[in-house]
Amino acid sequence: MKILTYVIMAVAIALIIFNLTQVDFSNPFQGDSTIASIGVVAGLCAIVLLLIFRAARKIDEKVK
Repeated sequence: MKILTYVIMAVAIALIIFNLTQVDFSNPFQGDSTIASIGVVAGLCAIVLLLIFRAARKIDEKVK
């Protein structure tokens, strides 16, 4: 499970980097830049959720 979370985090980071290259920083909320901005935020949310999941797993292991 630990390896899977690292793989998913790597994919999320790759998607964030890709979407950052698609954002037009002069108009970040116009056209395709909106979709890329949403993709960046979604990737960041995925990373935060995975970090919370890892912390919960560590707590669960300490309790057992």
